[in-house]
Amino acid sequence: MTSSSPALRRHERREQLLVLALLSPALAVVTALLVVPLAWLAVQSVTADGAFTLEHYRRFLTEDIYWRSFLLTFRIALTVTVLAVLLGYPVAFAAATLPRRWSVVVLGLVILPFWTSVLVRAYAWMVLLQRRGLVNGMLQGLGLTDQPIALINNEFGTVLATLHILLPFMVLPLYATMQRIPRDLMLAGASLGGGPLHVFLRVFLPLSMPGVVAGTVLVFVLALGFYITPELLGGGRTFMVSMLVSRNVELYNQWGAASAIGVVLLVCVAALFWLASRVVPLERIMGAR
Repeated sequence: MTSSSPALRRHERREQLLVLALLSPALAVVTALLVVPLAWLAVQSVTADGAFTLEHYRRFLTEDIYWRSFLLTFRIALTVTVLAVLLGYPVAFAAATLPRRWSVVVLGLVILPFWTSVLVRAYAWMVLLQRRGLVNGMLQGLGLTDQPIALINNEFGTVLATLHILLPFMVLPLYATMQRIPRDLMLAGASLGGGPLHVFLRVFLPLSMPGVVAGTVLVFVLALGFYITPELLGGGRTFMVSMLVSRNVELYNQWGAASAIGVVLLVCVAALFWLASRVVPLERIMGAR
């Protein structure tokens, strides 16, 4: 039977129909929960009172509050991402190189926060960092400060709590990548006269970069849309994009303006994924291989 025979073509068509039938429930769910809401968002962003308008985008381009909110959001997301790389890399390296018993302990400590609600963790940080909280009490007790310092209701508290919540999203992709690095390469580098630091910098670090890129994209994108933590720890002074959307909907009933902000943020995230895919294939960022 040749590749162009009618029997083979019929078999291929049946296989394609079977795959399509198996995928149809998932496609229906994705269409209902993702495609339709995004289409509604795009339509709302260019309509007002049932007529087409670009007024919402004009406001976005001309009013300072939108620019300040986006700049603050990207600055906080970038700060959280950089700190997550600096803190998460050693943790993932330890989990990937320690004996299995200790590796399980390290990973357990990383995953443990997932069992607690984001809201509870945010309130825990508020208890620790408030003016009469544990941290300020320790600083004053050690004589490091004369009076309580502002640790919440500002950008510092927002970054700290957001970093704590998103750090596992950096550690886990890094750990998955590091585990796939053959240890024979490290031994080969050492046998050729390379010191531990030299072998790490020339062999292990470059091979772990896909995990760094994957974790960076995950943490940065999640930080862009964070809402509860900036709302509680920022005290209304760190006005991020998510809060801008919330205010437009809840206070001003401006669904068009909120939709325009959402569309712009979505375009920014898509551009970020495109740039990241230039460095690491998208399927590796998603963890497909």
